[in-house]
Amino acid sequence: MKFPTVRQGLGWITIPEMVKRSAEKYGDRIALQMRREGEWVTYTFNDMLDRVSRLSTYLRSVGIEKGDRISVVGENRPEWALSYLAGQWTGAVLVPLDPRLSPTEWRHILRDAGVKLVIASRRFVSDFLEIKRDLKELKIVVSMDSYKTDPSVKSLPEIWDEVKDPSPMESVSLDDLAVILYTSGTTGTSKGVMLTQKNIMSNVDSVYQILDFGPGDVFFSILPLHHVFEATAGFITPLYGGATIVYARSLKPNEMREDMYETKPTLFLVVPLLLEKILKGIYREVRRASVVKKGLFRGLFTVGKGLKPIFGRKIQRALFKSIREKTGFGNARYIISGGAALPRAVSKPLEDMGFPIYQGYGLSESAPVLTVNPPSRPKNESVGLPIPGVEIKIKDPNPDGIGEIMAKGPNIMKGYYKNENATKEVLTPDGWLLTGDLGYLDEEGYLYITGRKKSVIVTRGGKNIYPEEIEERLMESPFIEEVLVIMGVHPKTGEEELQAIVYPNYENLDEYFIEHKIENPTEKDIINVINREIERISKDLADYKRPRRFMLREEEFPKTTTRKIKRYLFEKPPIELK
Repeated sequence: MKFPTVRQGLGWITIPEMVKRSAEKYGDRIALQMRREGEWVTYTFNDMLDRVSRLSTYLRSVGIEKGDRISVVGENRPEWALSYLAGQWTGAVLVPLDPRLSPTEWRHILRDAGVKLVIASRRFVSDFLEIKRDLKELKIVVSMDSYKTDPSVKSLPEIWDEVKDPSPMESVSLDDLAVILYTSGTTGTSKGVMLTQKNIMSNVDSVYQILDFGPGDVFFSILPLHHVFEATAGFITPLYGGATIVYARSLKPNEMREDMYETKPTLFLVVPLLLEKILKGIYREVRRASVVKKGLFRGLFTVGKGLKPIFGRKIQRALFKSIREKTGFGNARYIISGGAALPRAVSKPLEDMGFPIYQGYGLSESAPVLTVNPPSRPKNESVGLPIPGVEIKIKDPNPDGIGEIMAKGPNIMKGYYKNENATKEVLTPDGWLLTGDLGYLDEEGYLYITGRKKSVIVTRGGKNIYPEEIEERLMESPFIEEVLVIMGVHPKTGEEELQAIVYPNYENLDEYFIEHKIENPTEKDIINVINREIERISKDLADYKRPRRFMLREEEFPKTTTRKIKRYLFEKPPIELK
């Protein structure tokens, strides 16, 4: 089944050409917006072109030429976007940096990529001035904000005040390198993904074909801009289609809701963790409500499910309108979840409350979008259908149809920077990307992810166990916040067995102990609750998929910047299991 598109694409053009065309087409409409000190700072599409071209004049004046590397680092804000676009306008290759990395990690990336100039939020400038002393290639550090500490550091306000002449757009082709994106993967290694103008802009054009948005729509930006999901789908895509981007002033729930109430966003890119927090917040409010309100809440679910076959999703949207409005999602038409697997235990209740959630799938190496659930026919148990221009196939499927997912299309990366061996491992001679993910296609072509190829567990009896599948089931428990399923060793017999490492939901456990009048609960009390939950959920699993033993963690698992647990750190349990 082909993806049911909603319109034709606008055609592949480079990022600089997109900036110029959008300014000509959308002019005085707001492109970028953010609240600061109680006031809304806005940039129209004309403002965007003006700031980008004048910043480009400065970049050229300090020696930045086509093909040179420049980095941008900071929180999500209009200046990040304008700096990125100015680099593209100049013909430079952007190397976005994760603001949560250490100076040592930044230094490694800057040295590896040969970065000549860094534009950073003020709080990071001193770090990069220190790094600059060690790196010959790094010549200039620019502050996004006024910076009085070092007179040699120019700030963007100063540059825009001093530079009056716009710079002409550099001649850039679709095959030119646009970005080197350094990933921080779950395997502990970091590689520079080389994305061309075509890789990014073909992906943008495909997303434009499958989502109905344009002038008047508002994208609410909360995911980090240095990550390719937000950079492509939440930054370049709305500007391509004439929509407005609102940057959240912070990730504090109250401040986010205030910004959302005022700007009425219609499109959101999210990760599953945010949706989990929203669902838990709703349930927490219901638990605190009166008996009458609890009954009303359950009744709305019953009515919604009963009438959905007749009226479709719109009946649920009507019934739960007030709940969505309280969360700030009252005007949402699309909530696209990506970056990690979306547990069905999270998406289903939110869907039943009318949240327009659509799960997708992609990788940094594919710029990133490969599949999305079509809004007209979503199956959020899956990650959707291949978007226009993308092919998906399964390599060497087993009897259940499960094998490694392969992808092909104009969005597939050029390769890993200065790493030919790693490139050959994932790119076939005929252009297919080996994703490293395992999955299968159903009869309609929807893709289902079963786990990572590297994390699959093969038992001595030859059975394949996909730990992510079991973890998703276990996390249906309100008392399990995070969990990893691994192959461990029985502490007495030395035989291999399936085990789990559990980070409990301590808040729900506290409520449970209060409700059951258990004073001063001990670790043993927690173990008893978790053990009952694992046994309860495991009854529905095949015997070889049932964890035989578990241990507790007192803190969250360490994660990558995209909130994926660093599984490689836990291949062997650090202590004896309970």
